[in-house]
Amino acid sequence: MNHTSNHTPGFTSGALVKLELIRSLRNKKFLFFSVMYPAMLFLIIAGGADATTEVGDSGLAMPAFMMVSMASFGALTAVLMGNSERIAKERQSGWVRQLRLTSLPGRGYVLAKTASAAVVSLPSIVVVFVVAALVKDVRLDAWQWLALTGAIWAGSLCFAALGVAVGYLATGDAVRPVTMILYFGLSVLGGLWMPTATFPGWLQSLADWTPTHAYAALGRAIELGDAPHAGDVVLLVAYFAVFAAGAAWLYRKDTLKA
Repeated sequence: MNHTSNHTPGFTSGALVKLELIRSLRNKKFLFFSVMYPAMLFLIIAGGADATTEVGDSGLAMPAFMMVSMASFGALTAVLMGNSERIAKERQSGWVRQLRLTSLPGRGYVLAKTASAAVVSLPSIVVVFVVAALVKDVRLDAWQWLALTGAIWAGSLCFAALGVAVGYLATGDAVRPVTMILYFGLSVLGGLWMPTATFPGWLQSLADWTPTHAYAALGRAIELGDAPHAGDVVLLVAYFAVFAAGAAWLYRKDTLKA
């Protein structure tokens, strides 16, 4: 990058968001795994499921239950995988060092990365919903579709901030395995792949405190016609605050040279 301090002092969060969106939309591999892959998994898992059989004591049939799971999983893929690997590579290339020479504060960088990732996650949520409605005949009221989209989209900000933090904690070579462990670990433990009711008691207790469990619970409450539980919202907000603060601190403290 040939940016110099003479040209970049006025660099803003908005400019960074625009740049991130352009780069994400050009990455076809990333778009496939974040947008199409979750919908394909939904069809594999819920494709032959009985639409009248309740999943555990959730009050939801398998298609509706897994629709929220895979929409959440898709958003998680977009924001966590995309942010962590891209940032680690930017650190290696020296691009982040260039940004530190500008007036862009740490919180501005984290917010820009988080916001741009969340925008990219929206199509992954919508595609899963469309597939569930058309193929598995999932039916909800208009307000539920809107509330579901908003809740899952907003909740993804928590994992976008985590992705920024991981991008600074791991080196370019280590970031992918570290992210994959977090990605699959949080997905499985949070009940995105299977109901946590199938877990042993001690594991269920642990799962209840994961951000992914609270994340999926937002959507399932809305599907049942209820408001998201306050405990789940508070837990997600607390995780977001910790991840975002950690990411901003790591951004400021990063000393990797180009």
